[in-house]
Amino acid sequence: MKEREIYSNIIAVPPIAIRVDGRNFKKLLENFKKPYDKKFITAMADSTELLIRASGLNPRFAYIFSDEINLFFLKIPFQGRIEKLDSVIPSFLASALSLELKTTISFDSKVIPLSEHDIHKYLELRQAEAWRNHIHSYGYYALLEEGLSRRSAALNIKGMNSQEIHDMLFDRGINLADTPTWQRRGILICKEVYKKPGYNPKKSLRVIARRRKVIQDWEIPLFSTKEGKKLIDELLTDM
Repeated sequence: MKEREIYSNIIAVPPIAIRVDGRNFKKLLENFKKPYDKKFITAMADSTELLIRASGLNPRFAYIFSDEINLFFLKIPFQGRIEKLDSVIPSFLASALSLELKTTISFDSKVIPLSEHDIHKYLELRQAEAWRNHIHSYGYYALLEEGLSRRSAALNIKGMNSQEIHDMLFDRGINLADTPTWQRRGILICKEVYKKPGYNPKKSLRVIARRRKVIQDWEIPLFSTKEGKKLIDELLTDM
């Protein structure tokens, strides 16, 4: 029946993004703080860090916000087999996050082929989505706190543009510019270069070696700015 495994030889060519999204997270997050809970996003960040650090899959970096994890690969594991990528990666993250939150979790995923230039645009678009999500979440929960039903709050927000929601919140004493950076812009999980003293026994010399360690950056710039573009270029460049 091997010939029936018709998807097993479909491959992706680098670079790619793999976007992993939470399945049925609305129910999962019922008992978390609204509109954002640092406990949840910390668990997401720690699970993503574990994948980068310990899975052997070797993504270059990840960008996360809400229940979404974007992983970027310049070299693709499993010889690029999409069937493997779309099963192993979300299952690893689901296991890690389930252990963090002590409840059963599942993710779905999709493989997105990109060029290195596309990575810049892709990140800008996902960060713009993080900002839209930020505005709408604060607006929706502000209306709920005033006594509106979920349906009425959702309909009100749906009928407003971003500036109108921003102004509505400002009138209620909420300045979105003062909210934590990670809520507005998301979080990067990446490898930072550091220097480590060493010794070369062949030359009997003390040397300085360059290494990478996985870090979480909760204070990232806008990817559309000069600073943001420079950061992405650095993440895509080898040591």
